[in-house]
Amino acid sequence: MPTDPDHKEAARLLGQQLGQSNIKLVYGGGHVGLMGITADATLDAGGQVIGIIPAHLHDIEVSHEKLTELHVVDSMHVRKEKMFQLSDAFAVLPGGLGTLDETFEMITWRQLNLHDKPIILVNYKNYWDPFLELIEHMIDAGFVQPEVWTYFQVVEKLEDILPALNAVPEAQIDADVSKF
Repeated sequence: MPTDPDHKEAARLLGQQLGQSNIKLVYGGGHVGLMGITADATLDAGGQVIGIIPAHLHDIEVSHEKLTELHVVDSMHVRKEKMFQLSDAFAVLPGGLGTLDETFEMITWRQLNLHDKPIILVNYKNYWDPFLELIEHMIDAGFVQPEVWTYFQVVEKLEDILPALNAVPEAQIDADVSKF
C-alpha cells in the first residue's frame, strides 16, 4: 500500500464517482491494494464491477469475491486482453509496476493504431511527473514522436476524470485483439 494515505482516499473517491455515475469498473479482480478500495467504493455507491484475475492469483485467495462479475483466466496476458476488450476507456491512478506495464501497453497499442480508446493519466499529487519527464526525454532522444502526447490526456484532480472522458470523441477503431 502507498505510504501517503491520500492515495487510498483518491481510490475511494474514484470508485464513488464511478458508482454514482453508473460507470462500470473493469479491473484486475483483486481485493487488496488501491484497486480493491476502488472496487469496494464503486460497489458501495451502487455501481457494477467486473474483475479479471489470473488463476494463479485467484488460487492464493487474492480475488475479490463480491464483484458483479469475476472472470478467472489462464494468464496475465489473457487478463490484460480481457480487461482491454471490456473497457471503453482507461483511467490511470498512481500505482506500481503493474500499473506502469498496463499504461505503457495501452499507449503503445494506441501508437500502433490498434485502438483509440481514451487514456486518462491522473497525475494526482504530481505522481506521474517522472513518467511525463521520461516521455519528454524519449522524444528529445528521437525514440518517440511528439504525437505521443495525443495518445493520452493528463488530469491533476479526480474530479477532472469524468469531464475529460466525456469530452473525448467515441472510439472509431474496431479493436481486433487478435492483432495484439
